[in-house]
This record gives sequence, C-alpha cells and structure tokens, in this order.
Amino acid sequence: MRTLVSRLIHSNPSFSRLNVTASSKIARSFTTDSNQVDEPFKVEEAETVNIPPPPTDKLLVLGGNGFVGSHICREALDRGLSVASLSRSGRSSLHDSWATNVIWYKGNLLSGDSLNEALNGVTAVISCVGGFGSNSYMYKINGTANINAIIAAADQGVKRFVYISAADFGVVNFLLRGYYEGKRAAETELLTRFPYGGVILRPGFIYGTRTVGSMKIPLGAIGSPMEMVLQHAKPLSQIPLVGPLMTPPVNVTSVAKVAVRAATDPVFPPGIIDVYGIQRYSQHKSK
Repeated sequence: MRTLVSRLIHSNPSFSRLNVTASSKIARSFTTDSNQVDEPFKVEEAETVNIPPPPTDKLLVLGGNGFVGSHICREALDRGLSVASLSRSGRSSLHDSWATNVIWYKGNLLSGDSLNEALNGVTAVISCVGGFGSNSYMYKINGTANINAIIAAADQGVKRFVYISAADFGVVNFLLRGYYEGKRAAETELLTRFPYGGVILRPGFIYGTRTVGSMKIPLGAIGSPMEMVLQHAKPLSQIPLVGPLMTPPVNVTSVAKVAVRAATDPVFPPGIIDVYGIQRYSQHKSK
C-alpha cells in the first residue's frame, strides 16, 4: 500500500507541487523566527463628520443696562449664555468689559413692535423693567410695559419668563399705589401665560454698588448689616401694616444668581419667590 501511494505521488507532478506549496504556507504561518517582522495592519482613516456644537440658551434681559439688569447680564455671561438686552436707551453706558459681549437693542415696551427682533431665537426672558413717578406712570411702566413683554414672549414660544417684582411693604403699598398695582397686574399676566415657566421674584430693598455717572454708591454698607439682622426677624414681618417694613434687604448678586437660574433651570419651580426664598436659592450651587 505504501509503495502504491509513493508511486502515485511521483507519477503526478501537480499533486506533488500542491503538497509542497501547502507545506510551505503552513510552515510560514507557524514560524517562530524572531527576525521576522509582521507587516502592520493598514487602517483607513475614517471620514471626518462636522457635528455642530450643542445649542446655547439665549437670554433676553429687559432693562439690562440698569442696576439689577446689568448684574443679571454679567451673571448670565459668566454662566456661558448668549445674552441680549432691550431698554429705552439701548447700549449700556457702563464701560466694563462684559458689556461688549451683550447684544444691545433699543426699544420701548409700550410700543408693540419693539420686541420683535430682540425675541428672535430667545429661550428665556428676565424683566427688570420698573420705575417711579405718578401713579398712572408707575402703572404703565411696572404693569403695562411688562404685560406687553409677557404677551409677546408667550406668542413667540419663549419657554421661561422671570419677572423681578417687589415685596409687599404694608403702608408703602398705599403710598406707591400705581407702582404696586402695576407690579401685581404683571404678575397675574405672567402666571396666566406661563403657568409652568413663569417665576416671580419679590425682593425688598436690593443693595449693592450702584453706578451713577462716574460715581459708585456703595449701598452694601447699609444693606448688608440690615440683611444680617432682619433675616432672623421673619416673625416680625407678620405684624399688620408695619410688619412688612421688617423685610430684610437682599444683595443684588443674589437676585441676579436666582434670576438666571430660574430662567435656565427647567426644574426650577414656577410661581412666586419671596426674599427668604431668594436668599435660600442663592446659596445653592448651580449645576
């Protein structure tokens, strides 16, 4: 039998070549020669795909060149937001570096067309609009102007609206009737139009360094000690008529932090936040 196989191999050259070739390939596959270097795998570079960056929330601050509004603009910029502002005077008179990063619009909220351009692409609005004067004037500035802004923002599909209102001050409410009636009318409109995304902040006296022309007025020298004392006197604020005068002042930085958080945090509770709530929320670290 062995002789027969041997004769078959030698009599068939092609079969012999096939056997030698297969043996050679197997030998190369299992070689252990350390001098042999395998060729590296050739990996083709994947195609580069341009993915746009995640969208940035755009915040519109109404009255952004005022005392509270300027601090809100600065806080929003520090949070990495795109910030625009609309006011009657337009661009801020402040020469601080942050002001160059705000998109400034000039307009009057008592005019129906003022907000059209400013609301383009806006996801949230914070209104600091307010003022003093005659009762009729105070109602228009604190009430009508803000109501116009609330309606326009709702019609534009804005998700959240934060309104800087004012705490009740008992007898002061009667003396500044137009001021408080306007504020409360705007609050009612906000809670109606933005039941799930409307936030009302009711601070009392807001202290901080105010810039008037070239002068800086350090209101913190008075407000900070008063806040430390009165924040522990909450029961006294329940006394009829004069009790609300015991409402503690609040730092403008705290108001700005809470306003920006309320405008950008989708789980921030809607509704009215009093001065004690502002103090509490300002102490929480933003995510």
